[in-house]
Amino acid sequence: MSDLLLTDVRVWGAGDAPRDVAVRGGRIAAIGSGLPADGAEVFDGTGCLIIPGLVDAHAHIDKTLWGTPWHPHQAGPTLIDKIENERRVLKTLGLSAEVQSARLLRHMVARGTTHVRTHVDIGPDIGLAHFHGIQAMRDSHRDWIDVEIVAFPQTGVMIKPGTLELLEQAVREGAEAIGGLDPVGVDRDPKGQLDGIFAIADRHGCGVDIHLHDRGDLGAVTIDMIVERTRALGLKGKVVISHAFCLGMVEPARLDGLVDDLLDQDIAIMTHAPSGPTPFPPVRLLHDRGVRLLSGSDGVRDTWGPLNTGDMLERAFLLAYRSGFRDDSSLEVALRMATYGGAQTMGVTDYGVTVGSAADLVMVEAETAAEAVAFHPMRRLVLKRGQVVARDGRSLLPVAA
Repeated sequence: MSDLLLTDVRVWGAGDAPRDVAVRGGRIAAIGSGLPADGAEVFDGTGCLIIPGLVDAHAHIDKTLWGTPWHPHQAGPTLIDKIENERRVLKTLGLSAEVQSARLLRHMVARGTTHVRTHVDIGPDIGLAHFHGIQAMRDSHRDWIDVEIVAFPQTGVMIKPGTLELLEQAVREGAEAIGGLDPVGVDRDPKGQLDGIFAIADRHGCGVDIHLHDRGDLGAVTIDMIVERTRALGLKGKVVISHAFCLGMVEPARLDGLVDDLLDQDIAIMTHAPSGPTPFPPVRLLHDRGVRLLSGSDGVRDTWGPLNTGDMLERAFLLAYRSGFRDDSSLEVALRMATYGGAQTMGVTDYGVTVGSAADLVMVEAETAAEAVAFHPMRRLVLKRGQVVARDGRSLLPVAA
């Protein structure tokens, strides 16, 4: 690990004046003007912006088709259609979760991602195969990117006997959180699914992250049930609701009450700004109320769709675009969702562009955070704990098989 000096850079949140950033021992040692090199390798930032490493806090890297020949996307319109199509295609292709995830992570690192929270499929049809593949990949890539695992029941919980036992085994073996999926829409048994998932979280002290696509009042009632269990089991601050389309659909008075409950239990909301006319949470309203917000790529070039790219600056742009953001402060909200919001949810305590923080940094060809979101330009340099892992948009990680 070499020492680095980044000169003539703008530091997000520290004003417009150019500064130098010194990196020693994998951490930010100093921020100031005219810092001495003291033998460190020097990178001229030419006025570029320095932001903390991007955080993809909701991905499905075990199922990506990245690096394989183009596969036609022919799934039907419903959630169940897409799940069944995915299972057929993945079984036919016989791809390795370890190899595929490594291919995608190499690309994500090149785009500035330093932390990933990935949902990993677990169920009676595949057992823990994907989970073990991602664990192996995580171990082999730990110097380049931090990976957190959510044990995810993609095919349902109550409708697939044995799933709860597999989810609990994954938690025993190191999954940081346990996931759920549409307790009403998929399982038709919200009490059964949520009781089972929260019981596992209670026994093991892990986090909870529920995919909630159910819309309108149906989704809102599910949030009520999640809040109730979070409060009863003392899991405040350890629960995420992903997608939460219903928050963009309910009446203002109902939304106000839901937000009060989310704040009371510090339940985070993840949205990736879904495509098309799909409703999604009112980001600026939630931010202004103080709800913890995060974002992620969701699936990247998988059987669900071809459009997500694994670029979290682009994701921040899409969040801003779909939210109708135009002013700089709102654009920064989108970037915070792709950085600090995800880092907080992953429990990263030494994160940011401050002295003493881990040197997980991205140099972006932009003057301000708002410009970085609006144009999501090339990443000049990406550091992971002070190590250069990407340069000029190209990853320096070994090529996956």
